[in-house]
Amino acid sequence: MKKIQQILQNKYDNHIFPFLWMHGEDEVVIREYMKQIEQSGIKAVCIEARPHPDFLGKKWWADMDCILEEAKKRNMKVWILDDSHFPTGYANGEIKKSYPHLKKRFLKLYQLEFVGPIQNAKAIIKYAFQDDNDELVGVILGKKNSYQEVDASTLINITHLVKENKTLDLDLGEGVWKVMVLVATYHGGEKQTEDYLNPIDPEATDVLIHTVYEAHYQRYKEEFGNTIQGFFSDEPRFGNVHGALSSIGRNEMVLPWRNDMLEQMDQKMGESSLIYLPLLFVDAGEKAHKVRYAYMDLVSDLYSKHFSQRIGAWCEAHKVSYIGHTIEDNNAHARLGYGAGHFFKAMKGQHMAGIDVVLHQLLPGMDHGYFKSMTSSGWDGEFFHYVLGKLGSSLGHLDENKKGKVMCEVFGAYGWAEGIRMMKWITDYMLVRGVNEFVPHSFTLKEYPDPDCPPHFYAHGHNPQFKEFKILMEYMNRLSELFSDGIHRAPIGLLYHGEAEWAGEYMLMQKPAALLTRNQIDFDILPIEAILKSFVNELGVAIHKEVFQGLVIPYSQALPNDLLHKLLAIAKEGHKIYFIDALPERESMGEDITPFLFACEKETNIKVIPLEKLVTTIKEDGLFDISTTSYEPYLRYYQYEHNNETIVMFTNEHPYQTINTKVIVPFTKPCYQYDAFSNALHSNILLQKEKEGRSISLSLEAYESKVFVFSEEEYNCKEHQDLTLVKEEILKGNVEVDLLKAKSYPQVYASEKIDRFGSRMKQSLDDFAGIMRYETLFELNEIPSALKLRIEGIYETAHVYINGMDGGSKICGPYCFDVSQIVKKGINTLVIEVTTTLVRENYDWLSQFMLIEPIGINGDVILEYYKE
Repeated sequence: MKKIQQILQNKYDNHIFPFLWMHGEDEVVIREYMKQIEQSGIKAVCIEARPHPDFLGKKWWADMDCILEEAKKRNMKVWILDDSHFPTGYANGEIKKSYPHLKKRFLKLYQLEFVGPIQNAKAIIKYAFQDDNDELVGVILGKKNSYQEVDASTLINITHLVKENKTLDLDLGEGVWKVMVLVATYHGGEKQTEDYLNPIDPEATDVLIHTVYEAHYQRYKEEFGNTIQGFFSDEPRFGNVHGALSSIGRNEMVLPWRNDMLEQMDQKMGESSLIYLPLLFVDAGEKAHKVRYAYMDLVSDLYSKHFSQRIGAWCEAHKVSYIGHTIEDNNAHARLGYGAGHFFKAMKGQHMAGIDVVLHQLLPGMDHGYFKSMTSSGWDGEFFHYVLGKLGSSLGHLDENKKGKVMCEVFGAYGWAEGIRMMKWITDYMLVRGVNEFVPHSFTLKEYPDPDCPPHFYAHGHNPQFKEFKILMEYMNRLSELFSDGIHRAPIGLLYHGEAEWAGEYMLMQKPAALLTRNQIDFDILPIEAILKSFVNELGVAIHKEVFQGLVIPYSQALPNDLLHKLLAIAKEGHKIYFIDALPERESMGEDITPFLFACEKETNIKVIPLEKLVTTIKEDGLFDISTTSYEPYLRYYQYEHNNETIVMFTNEHPYQTINTKVIVPFTKPCYQYDAFSNALHSNILLQKEKEGRSISLSLEAYESKVFVFSEEEYNCKEHQDLTLVKEEILKGNVEVDLLKAKSYPQVYASEKIDRFGSRMKQSLDDFAGIMRYETLFELNEIPSALKLRIEGIYETAHVYINGMDGGSKICGPYCFDVSQIVKKGINTLVIEVTTTLVRENYDWLSQFMLIEPIGINGDVILEYYKE
């Protein structure tokens, strides 16, 4: 059966498993929440251990027993967060308590500077050591050749001159010299994770596995692979420094280390590395870039092998999955600190690609530059809008072990100002980039209002929008299913910039990503490893199920030689390679690239172009799937294939403006439109002939999306009505407005009459959160072919009733309701219930970073008369 047929019959898998925050509440509360979660259209939960007072203790197991009992009764699945503290890596305190030698280990550089010439001098180095656990790695002497740089050719190993880790004998020549003391230490990392395990040490990872994973397996082994689906790691990281700006060689910090690291660096560099280790911290030209590249390549491999892949292997052996995400924020994904060194390597052991969106990182329209947030540096809007979602979906598309599954933790810690309308915008952002598994954040069992990272969905019955929450969850599940088990299609592969950042000057991949996205040229982000393993044929560059017709290489001062040879081979096969701004100047590890540069001059399929000409060049070469008749920088699309059917999703990401354009598509099959809210398929979608193909007249209000299916299959579905608007009538006259609270609904606690829709109420609504019920009468002298009710200026959700009959709900624009079947000639009673967020009842700290929108109906309510 075709995928769309299954969905239309409500046959689809669950793709949603929200966090359920546990605090040791009563069993009655747990059971009530499991019921509410199931009734909102969700068939799984992810148990959040962080706030629980007795993780792995008697109360924890009692609560888990209760959850599993409810889950089995309701045919639900359970995921488990894998630690008692955030982020993952605390191992429920076992590292600090029993295995302090497995805490994070760092390499520290302690520097002293002296002027020569002088003979038989001494330097005091004892202050490089903080306690007895600090170990000397080596002491290197180097001469400065400028204010900042060390001359790499002058480096000398003088470790043998150290006396009892206190002093150092020195003979200095002419000039200024650096004494660089390298120390292995447990000190100097971020305070937030100072008692955490060392993620590049397999013994340390085994402590986490034994403490958390095996403890659950011993108690619930029969449920593993059945009710229990797996474990979730939340933002594990190196934590050698706090923050996202921990780019190697660019920021002062200690570096992740383990005792045999020196030997492994020797192998990576093909020479003794000790003498060059200070160049991880201090500048010394090309030699410094070489050692930094070697170190980052090694440390990211060690993290991947000894943390992510090790846990993933344990989970596979025990019939469950391992999922989660690292921190990607502001390009931390390619760095130390918050990051794990390399996004694609860090996620290798996991069974879904994973990212998250929290703390206002995605806000409509905030896609240029940095904007103020709760962090000191702010959020890089360009990264979050144009790279974050693509990082996750690209990994899901390229790694066959992910089976196309792309997970995102969504909605978290925006504050009570975030409502279901904003959640729908974020959902569409993810879907149109290929995310198809969701971890909504969150349900909390704590009494309302829990100040910990709101909004919370049910909030013990206080959230007025929870009734409509099911609408969003069903929408999310249906489209996630539609965009699963098929093949994504994009014409362009964009090189991941991580290795370039380690080895010299570079361009953030978000720069070309933003241009491609604003011009509807779809792409996946490609790590070097994937390109090296790609198969090249006449169709393009094939990686797993993806095929790319051209590759874009952001400016990179240095790249690995094997990649350069592969890119040249791809070009010789007839496929375009676009180097932005310039070709590389050198190779990451110092190898000669003169033959490559010479070959590029002769190869017509290799183009060096300025960033601003990227889009026009790609379009001139014909490497695009769709085009628009007008420039639409906020129009997004996603193309997906199932069994000779092509599905295309279009989304308007502008916060206010409507998109009206023609979209030219290359598809020749009949076109259907799928409505994921009503779970209905409409046929006879009109496509116009164009020189380049066929076009769809596309109109999208802010926050609106449309999904089209191109298929030869003859589906039994609703015919698309070609309606002509013949008259509009603005409803006028008195309106009764009742104010209600979600917890006491349908009890009215205040009422007021206004003279028309859109009028302001006399009583203050500054502290109101709940349901606003508008009631009025209108008269119909005729019943047209179709009658629609359009509501303007509404925040946030609307539920319409006419003559006591249900006219449906809308959680975002267009707020247009087909009421043809529930109106009558003569006098009609209209009721519109509008819900608010809970922000006016709380004015919480997190909500200050979002504009508090109006509430209720702030515009006209209009009857639209149509004829066929």
